[in-house]
Amino acid sequence: MPEITSVTNQYEAQSVAYFIQEIKNAFGTFANSALSATPQLEVTSLGGLPSAFAVTELATASIASAGQALSELIAHSGTQAPSLQIDRRLSSFWFDSSVRPRGWTLPPAWDAIAGVYQTTDGWIRLHTNAPHHRAAALAVLGCTADKDAVSNTVAGWNSQELEDAIVAQHGCAAVMHDRQTWQAHPQGQAVAHEPLIHIQAYPSDGKKHWKIDPHRPLQGIRVLDLTRIIAGPVATRFLAGYGADVLRIDPPEWDEPTILAELTIGKRCARLDLKKSDDRKQFEHLLSEADVLVHGYRADALAALGLDAESRRRINPALIDVSLNAYGHSGPWQYRRGFDSLVQMSCGIADFGMHHYGKTQPTPLPVQALDHATGYMIAAAVIRGLQQRYLHGLGSEMRLSLARTAELLIAGSVPRQPGLSFEAKNDTDHTPVVEHTVWGALQRLLPPLKIQGAPMQWDKPAGLLGTNRANWQ
Repeated sequence: MPEITSVTNQYEAQSVAYFIQEIKNAFGTFANSALSATPQLEVTSLGGLPSAFAVTELATASIASAGQALSELIAHSGTQAPSLQIDRRLSSFWFDSSVRPRGWTLPPAWDAIAGVYQTTDGWIRLHTNAPHHRAAALAVLGCTADKDAVSNTVAGWNSQELEDAIVAQHGCAAVMHDRQTWQAHPQGQAVAHEPLIHIQAYPSDGKKHWKIDPHRPLQGIRVLDLTRIIAGPVATRFLAGYGADVLRIDPPEWDEPTILAELTIGKRCARLDLKKSDDRKQFEHLLSEADVLVHGYRADALAALGLDAESRRRINPALIDVSLNAYGHSGPWQYRRGFDSLVQMSCGIADFGMHHYGKTQPTPLPVQALDHATGYMIAAAVIRGLQQRYLHGLGSEMRLSLARTAELLIAGSVPRQPGLSFEAKNDTDHTPVVEHTVWGALQRLLPPLKIQGAPMQWDKPAGLLGTNRANWQ
């Protein structure tokens, strides 16, 4: 546990400390860095995001946990573990968006028909940002892609029957459950029995050693990124911010224009079709030379391509292999497609928020905190895995899920006293450095985390998918 000094109130300090300790406990012996002292952590700024849950505290703790792992890794370069400073206000803002366009506008975050709808017996959320998910929902509903038409059609459906029908069409939807219903649900019970971070270590040949630069501690580390949307890309953005060579691989037709400016900074982005022999061979070559693989594919999808965990380990025994999914890695929904907003509906967060605030429709978190917090925990997992390989020559596999992160948030959220709201973003919150991208100039928020002597900074601007070759530099 780091020594925490703080200007926050007692509730805020205790909640941050709780989350940090729970995350560290989840790593078990992987958090044993053989250091005589853990780094000091200073938490700054008062206030919190308006929520029935400790969202700001989770944001602060998850980013701090990744920073703590990095500080301890730096100590193995022969220097003292550098101290950390984490800003609660900036951490909360980074859980929303770090991008400030100059002279242009970000695309809408949501598809026109995405959102919550009332059914005959409750509420359901449709997630239609991806074209094929949108098509699946409309195929079931049999109506036009118009918000009013969708609303009128959904109003005639039973919630569970509509969720089942859309999922059967490979779409994405979630009924709003209360907390008790989720705890009794087979998937809720499965998630409750999963660890926050599942870890399996195994001996490797100890190759892929590198000299840790205390100023750019992940320089020389190759990260193969097979993640989409938010959680995984948040993790690899963090790793790139400390020097990792992140190569993102997407299939030929995939795009996610709403968040590329936010999440591709510092990365090279290429395309491979893993169903084609030549591209598959190239991917296996990349995997054999990678230090880290972060992936958000469903386990059955990778297995269908002949890339299950055993195959990946055979290709690269020293690999730090971190996987993410929405609803957990066991239970009847372990292969279900899902997103942060859907998990909030399923596990009781949106229902609790609705009743907490006395509203008449689902009330989610003010930001997609499950995605972002899981992303920073993935980054911490990667760094802890690298540390164990550095110290003991171990390869490792680790698994996290949005649903299990939701359990952490719920467990660490106690009734809070009314507190200060954060001052709105202003000019001084952004770095003066202008990032020149294909969309136009932008500025980013100042980093929420400061590690003494190791600044968070990126070597490449954000860019489009598929603009680089699928090879290591």
